[in-house]
Amino acid sequence: LLQKQLTQDDDTDEVEIAIDNTAFMDEFFSEIEETRLNIDKISEHVEEAKKLYSIILSAPIPEPKTKDDLEQLTTEIKKRANNVRNKLKSMEKHIEEDEVRSSADLRIRKSQHSVLSRKFVEVMTKYNEAQVDFRERSKGRIQRQLEITGKKTTDEELEEMLESGNPAIFTSGIIDSQISKQALSEIEGRHKDIVRLESSIKELHDMFMDIAMLVENQGEMLDNIELNVMHTVDHVEKARDETKKAVKYQSQARKAPKPASLLFFSTLYLAHANCYVYIIL
Repeated sequence: LLQKQLTQDDDTDEVEIAIDNTAFMDEFFSEIEETRLNIDKISEHVEEAKKLYSIILSAPIPEPKTKDDLEQLTTEIKKRANNVRNKLKSMEKHIEEDEVRSSADLRIRKSQHSVLSRKFVEVMTKYNEAQVDFRERSKGRIQRQLEITGKKTTDEELEEMLESGNPAIFTSGIIDSQISKQALSEIEGRHKDIVRLESSIKELHDMFMDIAMLVENQGEMLDNIELNVMHTVDHVEKARDETKKAVKYQSQARKAPKPASLLFFSTLYLAHANCYVYIIL
C-alpha cells in the first residue's frame, strides 16, 4: 500500500512539473509574439520615415507638418526599440540563469531569442542607414545652396561648419539679396534637420551596440538557426504522431484558446523534444 501511495505521489509530481513548465513556456511564447510584433511595427515605421525623408529632401522649404510627423515617428521608433531591447536582454538573462540545464525548452528559447535578436539588429541597421543617407543628402543640399550664393566649401569644411552647431557660420560673407535669402532659409532649415538627426543617432547608438553585442555573443548558434529549422522539418512527421497522443490530455488541462501564430512554436518544440510532448491548443 505504501509503495502504491509513493508511486501515486511521484506521478502527481511529474504532472505538476509538466503543467508548471507548460505555463512557463506559454508565457515565453507570449513575450516572443509581443516582441516580434513590436519589431514588425518598428520596421513599418522605418519605411514611413524613409518616405518622409524623401519628401523633406524634395522640397526647398518642407511643410512644418511633415517635420512634425517625422519627429513623432522618430519618438515612436525610439520608444518601441527601447522596449524590444529591454525584452531581449531580460530573455537573455533568464536563459543564462538556466544554462546549467540542458533541456528541449531551453534550446527552443535560445533559438527564438536568436531569431528575434538578429531581426531587431537588421531593422535597426536599416534605420541607421536611412538616417545616415538623409544626413548626407541634406549636407549635399546645403553645399549646393552655398555654391549658389557664391560660397564654395569642401566636405571637410562643411563638416566643421556642421559640428560647430552655429548656423551663422553658413551665412557669413554672403550677399544680401532676395534669392540668397531663400537659399539661406533652406540652409538654416537643413542645418536644423541635421542637428536633430544627429541627436537621434546618438540616442540610439548605445542601444544598438547593446543588441549588436548580444547577437555577437550568441556565436555559432546564431549561424545554425536555419540548419536547425531544416532539421525540425525532418522530425515533423514523428512529432505529429506524438501530438495525437497528447491532444486529449492537454485539451482537458487547458481550455483557453491561443493565437494561431503560436502553433509554429508548438511544432518546433515537438520536433526537438524527445522526453515529452508540448502542445498549444
